[in-house]
Amino acid sequence: MIDLLKTFAVVNLRSANGRTEKLWPDIKQTLSEAVGNFDFAFTTGQYTAPDITKQAIKSGFDRIISVGGDGTLNEVVNGFFEHDLPVNPKAALGVISMGTGADFIKTMGIPKPYKDAVRIIKNAKTKSLDVGKIRFMAHNGKETVRYFINIADAGIGGETVDRVNRTTKAFGGFISFLWGTIMTLITYKNKNITITLDTGKPYTTEINMLTIANCQFFGGGMHIAPKAVPDDGMFDIVTIGKAGFIDFLRNSSKIYKGTHINDPMIGYTNAKHVELTSPDRVLLDVDGEQPGMLPATFDILPGSIKVIVP
Repeated sequence: MIDLLKTFAVVNLRSANGRTEKLWPDIKQTLSEAVGNFDFAFTTGQYTAPDITKQAIKSGFDRIISVGGDGTLNEVVNGFFEHDLPVNPKAALGVISMGTGADFIKTMGIPKPYKDAVRIIKNAKTKSLDVGKIRFMAHNGKETVRYFINIADAGIGGETVDRVNRTTKAFGGFISFLWGTIMTLITYKNKNITITLDTGKPYTTEINMLTIANCQFFGGGMHIAPKAVPDDGMFDIVTIGKAGFIDFLRNSSKIYKGTHINDPMIGYTNAKHVELTSPDRVLLDVDGEQPGMLPATFDILPGSIKVIVP
């Protein structure tokens, strides 16, 4: 079969604690052998990938490859959209996951080894997935809009990501996020959050974390939303109640296995629209990045991005 797609790779050389830079020559050769000639650009700092992606799509590239971690993938996804609409509805997203967490690919069944991921990209089978839109307060105090494809959460997840992203990730996703979670839990205080789901009445509760899930995994392999389906037009909303350090240690294995949802401390429901406010300072985690804090609103954009899948 002749591959007629025009390919562009967005590459974060700093991902995987700098390992991507060392592997890039071989990744480039492998990808070239699979899809033919392709163009690429390196990210030059945080949140430079959206503009690179958007310009590539507007220039006629219809297969965009994210080469980096979940944070790079989030930025690339943001480059697919303009005013809540795809820049090119026919453009497809491919993923070579090189980062610490590699959580998105776990739900999609995309292999982590880059040579296997390239074979998936070559086949170019696509599936239309939902994308989340979040409007939130950035650290500069301005209201900001971003899109996410995997999971966003408010509470200890944002605190943990902030800690992990400020320290080394040399030990890999599982250890980095587990250690980050434990260290955060030692000093973390649960937050009072007012929650509105769809057209329901607002209610206030004290929680450890609230997760708005499009896919199933986050935090380097935690199976936080085992029922989430990324093309059903709904978020899976998972809340963890007044959990503390001891509660986490007691239940951490359940969270990694996805069996925690039967615990009375856990709330699990679905919604298309979520509003969160709090009198406390509540940090956000958006696809493994920490861009701001509450207040925030979340909306689902059904079937709005084509992703290359096995």
